[in-house]
Amino acid sequence: MKKIIIAISLVVCGITSSQNSVEQTVFSNQIINYGKPDSTNIDPEVIRLFGGRLVIKKVTVPTFENGTDVHLKLKLRSNGDKWDKSGSCFVITNPDDISILDVANGNANFPKASYVTEKHGGVLPTSNYTPVIELLRFMTPFGVGHYSNDERKYLKPVYIPKWEKEVVWNQDISHLEDVVTGTFYIGVWIDSWTKTGYKFDVTLSYSGRAKKQRKVMSLVNTVKYGKGQALPYFFADGPLEYNFQLPKNLKNVKLHYITTGHGGHRGGDEFTKIKNSVYFDNKLVLDTIPWRDDCASFRRFNPTSGVWLRKDSAYYRDPKTRKRAVKEIEERLASSDLSRSNWCPGSKVEPFAVDLGDLEAGKHSIKITIPATKAEEGKANHWLVSAYITYE
Repeated sequence: MKKIIIAISLVVCGITSSQNSVEQTVFSNQIINYGKPDSTNIDPEVIRLFGGRLVIKKVTVPTFENGTDVHLKLKLRSNGDKWDKSGSCFVITNPDDISILDVANGNANFPKASYVTEKHGGVLPTSNYTPVIELLRFMTPFGVGHYSNDERKYLKPVYIPKWEKEVVWNQDISHLEDVVTGTFYIGVWIDSWTKTGYKFDVTLSYSGRAKKQRKVMSLVNTVKYGKGQALPYFFADGPLEYNFQLPKNLKNVKLHYITTGHGGHRGGDEFTKIKNSVYFDNKLVLDTIPWRDDCASFRRFNPTSGVWLRKDSAYYRDPKTRKRAVKEIEERLASSDLSRSNWCPGSKVEPFAVDLGDLEAGKHSIKITIPATKAEEGKANHWLVSAYITYE
Protein backbone atom coordinates (compact mmCIF):
# COMPACT_ATOMS: atom_id res chain seq x y z
CA MET A 1 0.00 0.00 0.00
CA LYS A 2 1.27 3.52 -0.83
CA LYS A 3 0.42 6.64 1.07
CA ILE A 4 1.86 9.93 -0.19
CA ILE A 5 1.46 13.15 1.74
CA ILE A 6 2.43 16.28 -0.15
CA ALA A 7 5.28 18.05 1.64
CA ILE A 8 5.72 14.97 3.85
CA SER A 9 6.25 11.61 2.12
CA LEU A 10 4.62 8.58 3.62
CA VAL A 11 3.70 5.17 2.15
CA VAL A 12 0.52 3.09 2.75
CA CYS A 13 -1.13 0.84 0.04
CA GLY A 14 -3.76 2.38 -2.24
CA ILE A 15 -4.04 5.76 -0.51
CA THR A 16 -2.87 9.03 -2.02
CA SER A 17 -3.17 11.96 0.38
CA SER A 18 -2.49 15.68 0.55
CA GLN A 19 -2.44 17.53 3.87
CA ASN A 20 -6.25 17.59 3.99
CA SER A 21 -7.49 15.30 1.25
CA VAL A 22 -7.34 11.53 0.77
CA GLU A 23 -7.84 9.39 -2.33
CA GLN A 24 -8.39 5.69 -1.67
CA THR A 25 -8.12 3.13 -4.48
CA VAL A 26 -10.43 0.31 -3.40
CA PHE A 27 -10.52 -1.90 -6.52
CA SER A 28 -8.17 -1.75 -9.51
CA ASN A 29 -8.76 -3.74 -12.72
CA GLN A 30 -10.92 -6.07 -10.64
CA ILE A 31 -12.71 -8.92 -12.44
CA ILE A 32 -16.32 -9.67 -11.61
CA ASN A 33 -17.82 -12.66 -13.40
CA TYR A 34 -19.45 -16.04 -12.92
CA GLY A 35 -16.80 -18.70 -12.39
CA LYS A 36 -13.08 -18.67 -11.78
CA PRO A 37 -11.46 -15.59 -13.39
CA ASP A 38 -8.82 -16.29 -16.07
CA SER A 39 -6.44 -13.65 -14.85
CA THR A 40 -3.27 -13.57 -12.79
CA ASN A 41 -4.13 -10.04 -11.63
CA ILE A 42 -6.00 -11.14 -8.49
CA ASP A 43 -6.02 -8.94 -5.41
CA PRO A 44 -5.51 -11.23 -2.37
CA GLU A 45 -7.50 -8.79 -0.21
CA VAL A 46 -10.62 -9.17 -2.36
CA ILE A 47 -13.30 -11.63 -1.22
CA ARG A 48 -15.14 -13.21 -4.18
CA LEU A 49 -18.61 -14.59 -3.42
CA PHE A 50 -21.51 -16.31 -5.17
CA GLY A 51 -19.39 -17.58 -8.06
CA GLY A 52 -17.57 -14.28 -8.44
CA ARG A 53 -20.63 -12.08 -9.10
CA LEU A 54 -20.08 -10.29 -5.78
CA VAL A 55 -16.74 -8.94 -4.54
CA ILE A 56 -16.04 -7.36 -1.15
CA LYS A 57 -12.97 -5.69 0.32
CA LYS A 58 -12.12 -4.36 3.77
CA VAL A 59 -11.10 -0.71 3.65
CA THR A 60 -9.46 1.60 6.19
CA VAL A 61 -9.31 5.35 5.66
CA PRO A 62 -8.87 8.24 8.08
CA THR A 63 -11.77 9.68 10.04
CA PHE A 64 -12.50 13.40 9.75
CA GLU A 65 -13.40 15.05 13.03
CA ASN A 66 -15.05 18.02 11.31
CA GLY A 67 -16.60 16.08 8.44
CA THR A 68 -15.63 15.91 4.78
CA ASP A 69 -16.95 15.70 1.24
CA VAL A 70 -16.82 12.16 -0.16
CA HIS A 71 -16.98 11.22 -3.83
CA LEU A 72 -17.07 7.75 -5.36
CA LYS A 73 -15.77 7.00 -8.86
CA LEU A 74 -16.48 3.66 -10.56
CA LYS A 75 -14.95 2.84 -13.96
CA LEU A 76 -16.24 -0.21 -15.81
CA ARG A 77 -15.41 -2.06 -19.01
CA SER A 78 -16.57 -5.34 -20.47
CA ASN A 79 -14.20 -8.28 -20.22
CA GLY A 80 -16.30 -10.18 -22.77
CA ASP A 81 -19.87 -9.87 -21.44
CA LYS A 82 -22.01 -8.36 -24.22
CA TRP A 83 -25.14 -7.62 -22.20
CA ASP A 84 -26.60 -4.92 -19.99
CA LYS A 85 -26.65 -5.98 -16.33
CA SER A 86 -27.82 -4.55 -13.03
CA GLY A 87 -25.04 -3.41 -10.70
CA SER A 88 -24.68 -2.13 -7.15
CA CYS A 89 -21.78 -0.67 -5.16
CA PHE A 90 -22.53 -0.84 -1.44
CA VAL A 91 -21.15 -0.62 2.08
CA ILE A 92 -21.67 -3.07 4.95
CA THR A 93 -22.52 -0.73 7.82
CA ASN A 94 -22.46 -3.14 10.78
CA PRO A 95 -19.88 -5.88 10.06
CA ASP A 96 -19.97 -7.07 13.68
CA ASP A 97 -23.61 -8.13 13.21
CA ILE A 98 -24.87 -10.67 10.67
CA SER A 99 -24.08 -9.50 7.15
CA ILE A 100 -24.23 -10.86 3.61
CA LEU A 101 -20.56 -11.77 4.12
CA ASP A 102 -21.51 -14.15 6.95
CA VAL A 103 -24.37 -15.63 4.91
CA ALA A 104 -22.13 -16.17 1.88
CA ASN A 105 -19.50 -17.92 3.99
CA GLY A 106 -22.12 -20.20 5.55
CA ASN A 107 -21.52 -18.79 9.03
CA ALA A 108 -25.07 -17.46 9.42
CA ASN A 109 -28.49 -17.27 7.81
CA PHE A 110 -30.57 -14.18 7.26
CA PRO A 111 -32.76 -13.62 10.35
CA LYS A 112 -36.39 -14.68 9.86
CA ALA A 113 -37.61 -11.15 10.51
CA SER A 114 -35.58 -9.91 7.52
CA TYR A 115 -37.69 -12.00 5.09
CA VAL A 116 -40.53 -10.56 3.01
CA THR A 117 -41.52 -13.99 1.68
CA GLU A 118 -39.91 -17.39 2.29
CA LYS A 119 -37.65 -16.77 -0.74
CA HIS A 120 -36.69 -13.17 -0.04
CA GLY A 121 -34.38 -12.84 2.94
CA GLY A 122 -32.10 -9.99 3.94
CA VAL A 123 -34.56 -7.32 2.80
CA LEU A 124 -35.48 -5.76 6.17
CA PRO A 125 -33.35 -4.81 9.19
CA THR A 126 -33.55 -6.78 12.44
CA SER A 127 -31.93 -6.43 15.87
CA ASN A 128 -28.77 -8.19 14.63
CA TYR A 129 -28.84 -7.61 10.87
CA THR A 130 -28.72 -4.47 8.69
CA PRO A 131 -29.22 -4.47 4.89
CA VAL A 132 -26.30 -2.95 3.04
CA ILE A 133 -26.42 0.72 2.06
CA GLU A 134 -26.13 1.36 -1.66
CA LEU A 135 -23.46 3.90 -2.55
CA LEU A 136 -24.16 3.64 -6.27
CA ARG A 137 -26.74 1.78 -8.39
CA PHE A 138 -25.66 1.41 -12.01
CA MET A 139 -26.47 -0.49 -15.20
CA THR A 140 -23.68 -1.89 -17.32
CA PRO A 141 -23.72 -0.94 -20.99
CA PHE A 142 -23.63 -3.41 -23.87
CA GLY A 143 -20.01 -4.49 -24.36
CA VAL A 144 -18.15 -1.21 -23.71
CA GLY A 145 -14.38 -1.54 -24.04
CA HIS A 146 -13.99 -5.18 -25.06
CA TYR A 147 -16.10 -4.67 -28.21
CA SER A 148 -15.26 -1.00 -28.84
CA ASN A 149 -13.47 -1.70 -32.13
CA ASP A 150 -13.81 -1.39 -35.90
CA GLU A 151 -15.73 -4.66 -36.14
CA ARG A 152 -18.70 -2.73 -34.76
CA LYS A 153 -18.31 0.30 -37.05
CA TYR A 154 -21.47 -0.47 -39.04
CA LEU A 155 -23.49 -0.29 -35.85
CA LYS A 156 -22.15 3.17 -34.98
CA PRO A 157 -24.51 6.06 -35.75
CA VAL A 158 -23.07 9.17 -37.41
CA TYR A 159 -23.46 11.34 -34.31
CA ILE A 160 -20.94 9.23 -32.32
CA PRO A 161 -17.26 9.94 -33.10
CA LYS A 162 -16.10 6.65 -31.56
CA TRP A 163 -17.05 3.81 -29.24
CA GLU A 164 -15.90 4.61 -25.70
CA LYS A 165 -13.32 2.36 -24.02
CA GLU A 166 -15.04 2.44 -20.62
CA VAL A 167 -17.88 4.06 -18.74
CA VAL A 168 -17.15 6.26 -15.72
CA TRP A 169 -19.66 7.11 -12.99
CA ASN A 170 -19.05 9.77 -10.34
CA GLN A 171 -21.30 10.00 -7.30
CA ASP A 172 -21.32 12.49 -4.42
CA ILE A 173 -21.82 10.39 -1.27
CA SER A 174 -20.92 13.07 1.28
CA HIS A 175 -24.16 12.41 3.17
CA LEU A 176 -22.87 8.85 3.79
CA GLU A 177 -19.53 9.92 5.26
CA ASP A 178 -20.39 8.27 8.58
CA VAL A 179 -20.30 4.77 7.00
CA VAL A 180 -17.36 5.27 4.59
CA THR A 181 -14.69 6.55 6.97
CA GLY A 182 -12.60 4.53 9.42
CA THR A 183 -12.74 0.77 8.74
CA PHE A 184 -15.59 -0.74 6.70
CA TYR A 185 -16.39 -3.26 3.96
CA ILE A 186 -17.22 -2.06 0.45
CA GLY A 187 -18.65 -4.38 -2.19
CA VAL A 188 -19.69 -4.48 -5.84
CA TRP A 189 -22.32 -6.77 -7.34
CA ILE A 190 -23.04 -7.23 -11.04
CA ASP A 191 -25.71 -9.64 -12.24
CA SER A 192 -23.37 -11.29 -14.75
CA TRP A 193 -23.77 -14.95 -15.63
CA THR A 194 -20.83 -15.13 -18.05
CA LYS A 195 -17.34 -16.45 -17.39
CA THR A 196 -15.78 -13.36 -18.98
CA GLY A 197 -17.76 -10.74 -17.06
CA TYR A 198 -16.41 -7.24 -16.45
CA LYS A 199 -13.42 -5.34 -15.09
CA PHE A 200 -13.80 -2.28 -12.92
CA ASP A 201 -12.03 0.25 -10.67
CA VAL A 202 -13.42 1.98 -7.57
CA THR A 203 -11.92 5.09 -5.97
CA LEU A 204 -13.09 7.05 -2.93
CA SER A 205 -12.03 10.70 -2.63
CA TYR A 206 -12.19 12.70 0.61
CA SER A 207 -11.70 16.48 0.34
CA GLY A 208 -11.02 17.08 4.04
CA ARG A 209 -13.19 20.21 3.83
CA ALA A 210 -15.21 20.74 7.02
CA LYS A 211 -18.79 19.64 6.48
CA LYS A 212 -21.76 18.99 8.73
CA GLN A 213 -21.88 15.27 9.53
CA ARG A 214 -24.96 13.08 9.22
CA LYS A 215 -25.85 9.63 10.55
CA VAL A 216 -27.28 6.85 8.40
CA MET A 217 -29.97 4.22 9.00
CA SER A 218 -30.80 1.45 6.51
CA LEU A 219 -34.50 0.70 5.95
CA VAL A 220 -34.95 -1.63 2.96
CA ASN A 221 -32.88 -3.34 0.26
CA THR A 222 -34.40 -5.79 -2.24
CA VAL A 223 -31.31 -6.29 -4.44
CA LYS A 224 -30.58 -10.00 -4.99
CA TYR A 225 -26.96 -10.08 -3.92
CA GLY A 226 -26.75 -13.83 -3.38
CA LYS A 227 -27.80 -16.86 -1.33
CA GLY A 228 -31.27 -16.71 0.24
CA GLN A 229 -32.38 -13.85 -2.00
CA ALA A 230 -34.61 -14.53 -4.99
CA LEU A 231 -35.43 -11.92 -7.62
CA PRO A 232 -37.72 -9.38 -5.87
CA TYR A 233 -40.97 -10.00 -7.74
CA PHE A 234 -43.17 -9.65 -4.64
CA PHE A 235 -44.29 -6.06 -5.32
CA ALA A 236 -46.89 -7.54 -7.70
CA ASP A 237 -48.54 -9.16 -4.65
CA GLY A 238 -48.77 -6.06 -2.49
CA PRO A 239 -46.78 -3.29 -0.78
CA LEU A 240 -43.52 -3.75 1.08
CA GLU A 241 -43.87 -2.56 4.68
CA TYR A 242 -41.37 -2.10 7.49
CA ASN A 243 -42.18 -0.97 11.03
CA PHE A 244 -39.36 0.16 13.27
CA GLN A 245 -38.59 1.89 16.55
CA LEU A 246 -36.44 5.00 16.99
CA PRO A 247 -34.69 5.10 20.39
CA LYS A 248 -34.27 8.88 20.25
CA ASN A 249 -35.40 12.01 18.42
CA LEU A 250 -33.81 12.67 15.02
CA LYS A 251 -33.27 16.09 13.44
CA ASN A 252 -33.45 17.10 9.77
CA VAL A 253 -34.23 13.60 8.49
CA LYS A 254 -33.98 12.86 4.77
CA LEU A 255 -35.27 9.73 3.00
CA HIS A 256 -33.15 8.38 0.13
CA TYR A 257 -34.95 6.02 -2.28
CA ILE A 258 -33.39 4.10 -5.20
CA THR A 259 -35.59 2.16 -7.61
CA THR A 260 -35.31 0.43 -11.01
CA GLY A 261 -37.75 -1.85 -12.85
CA HIS A 262 -36.61 -4.94 -14.75
CA GLY A 263 -37.66 -7.96 -16.76
CA GLY A 264 -40.31 -9.11 -19.15
CA HIS A 265 -38.79 -7.92 -22.42
CA ARG A 266 -41.30 -5.87 -24.43
CA GLY A 267 -44.35 -5.24 -22.26
CA GLY A 268 -42.47 -6.09 -19.06
CA ASP A 269 -41.64 -3.78 -16.19
CA GLU A 270 -38.35 -2.73 -17.77
CA PHE A 271 -40.32 -0.99 -20.50
CA THR A 272 -43.54 -0.08 -18.66
CA LYS A 273 -44.26 3.12 -16.76
CA ILE A 274 -45.30 2.08 -13.25
CA LYS A 275 -45.84 4.45 -10.34
CA ASN A 276 -43.82 4.10 -7.15
CA SER A 277 -45.62 5.39 -4.04
CA VAL A 278 -43.69 5.70 -0.77
CA TYR A 279 -45.49 6.31 2.53
CA PHE A 280 -43.67 7.31 5.70
CA ASP A 281 -45.74 7.05 8.90
CA ASN A 282 -48.79 6.54 6.64
CA LYS A 283 -48.17 9.84 4.85
CA LEU A 284 -47.50 9.83 1.10
CA VAL A 285 -44.03 11.40 0.75
CA LEU A 286 -43.05 10.28 -2.77
CA ASP A 287 -45.38 9.56 -5.68
CA THR A 288 -43.51 9.21 -8.96
CA ILE A 289 -43.17 7.21 -12.14
CA PRO A 290 -39.43 6.43 -12.33
CA TRP A 291 -38.53 6.65 -16.00
CA ARG A 292 -35.58 7.48 -18.30
CA ASP A 293 -36.26 8.66 -21.86
CA ASP A 294 -32.73 9.88 -22.63
CA CYS A 295 -31.15 6.47 -23.22
CA ALA A 296 -29.99 7.32 -26.76
CA SER A 297 -27.49 9.72 -25.17
CA PHE A 298 -25.57 6.66 -23.88
CA ARG A 299 -25.21 5.09 -27.34
CA ARG A 300 -21.41 5.54 -27.43
CA PHE A 301 -21.07 3.07 -24.53
CA ASN A 302 -23.11 0.29 -26.20
CA PRO A 303 -21.28 -1.26 -29.16
CA THR A 304 -22.99 -4.68 -28.85
CA SER A 305 -26.53 -3.39 -28.48
CA GLY A 306 -29.01 -4.97 -30.90
CA VAL A 307 -29.90 -2.65 -33.78
CA TRP A 308 -32.96 -2.48 -36.02
CA LEU A 309 -33.71 -0.29 -39.02
CA ARG A 310 -36.77 1.91 -38.69
CA LYS A 311 -38.39 3.85 -41.52
CA ASP A 312 -38.83 7.53 -40.85
CA SER A 313 -39.36 10.82 -42.67
CA ALA A 314 -36.49 13.32 -42.65
CA TYR A 315 -36.65 17.04 -43.34
CA TYR A 316 -33.48 18.16 -45.12
CA ARG A 317 -31.98 20.74 -47.49
CA ASP A 318 -31.60 19.43 -51.06
CA PRO A 319 -28.06 20.30 -52.29
CA LYS A 320 -29.19 20.66 -55.93
CA THR A 321 -32.36 22.71 -55.56
CA ARG A 322 -31.23 24.34 -52.32
CA LYS A 323 -34.77 23.95 -51.11
CA ARG A 324 -36.04 22.10 -48.09
CA ALA A 325 -37.72 18.76 -48.72
CA VAL A 326 -38.98 15.64 -46.96
CA LYS A 327 -37.86 12.13 -47.88
CA GLU A 328 -38.24 8.65 -46.43
CA ILE A 329 -35.12 7.25 -44.77
CA GLU A 330 -34.11 4.28 -42.65
CA GLU A 331 -32.57 5.01 -39.26
CA ARG A 332 -30.78 2.77 -36.78
CA LEU A 333 -32.68 2.09 -33.58
CA ALA A 334 -30.61 0.36 -30.89
CA SER A 335 -31.98 -1.57 -27.96
CA SER A 336 -29.91 0.68 -25.70
CA ASP A 337 -31.82 3.71 -27.08
CA LEU A 338 -35.17 2.52 -25.69
CA SER A 339 -36.66 4.27 -22.65
CA ARG A 340 -36.70 2.26 -19.43
CA SER A 341 -37.86 2.17 -15.80
CA ASN A 342 -35.43 4.69 -14.31
CA TRP A 343 -32.30 3.41 -16.05
CA CYS A 344 -30.43 3.19 -19.33
CA PRO A 345 -27.66 0.77 -20.35
CA GLY A 346 -24.56 2.66 -19.21
CA SER A 347 -26.26 4.97 -16.70
CA LYS A 348 -26.06 5.38 -12.96
CA VAL A 349 -29.29 5.68 -10.96
CA GLU A 350 -29.84 8.82 -8.92
CA PRO A 351 -31.61 8.37 -5.58
CA PHE A 352 -34.83 10.26 -4.92
CA ALA A 353 -34.42 12.43 -1.81
CA VAL A 354 -37.31 13.54 0.42
CA ASP A 355 -37.11 15.84 3.45
CA LEU A 356 -38.99 14.31 6.39
CA GLY A 357 -38.22 17.01 8.95
CA ASP A 358 -37.66 16.01 12.59
CA LEU A 359 -38.75 12.59 13.86
CA GLU A 360 -39.65 11.83 17.46
CA ALA A 361 -38.51 8.71 19.30
CA GLY A 362 -40.96 5.82 19.06
CA LYS A 363 -42.73 3.80 16.37
CA HIS A 364 -42.39 4.65 12.67
CA SER A 365 -43.11 2.92 9.38
CA ILE A 366 -42.31 2.94 5.68
CA LYS A 367 -44.53 1.43 2.99
CA ILE A 368 -43.56 1.08 -0.67
CA THR A 369 -46.27 0.38 -3.23
CA ILE A 370 -45.41 -0.64 -6.80
CA PRO A 371 -48.27 -2.21 -8.82
CA ALA A 372 -45.77 -4.40 -10.65
CA THR A 373 -46.44 -6.94 -13.38
CA LYS A 374 -46.59 -10.55 -12.26
CA ALA A 375 -43.47 -12.56 -12.99
CA GLU A 376 -44.04 -15.31 -15.56
CA GLU A 377 -41.89 -17.92 -17.22
CA GLY A 378 -39.41 -16.08 -19.43
CA LYS A 379 -40.58 -12.76 -18.02
CA ALA A 380 -38.77 -12.19 -14.74
CA ASN A 381 -40.42 -8.92 -13.78
CA HIS A 382 -38.94 -7.47 -10.60
CA TRP A 383 -38.02 -4.20 -8.88
CA LEU A 384 -34.67 -3.44 -7.26
CA VAL A 385 -35.43 -1.02 -4.44
CA SER A 386 -33.36 0.29 -1.55
CA ALA A 387 -34.08 3.01 0.99
CA TYR A 388 -32.31 4.59 3.93
CA ILE A 389 -32.53 7.75 6.00
CA THR A 390 -29.85 10.26 6.95
CA TYR A 391 -30.15 12.65 9.88
CA GLU A 392 -28.32 14.95 12.26
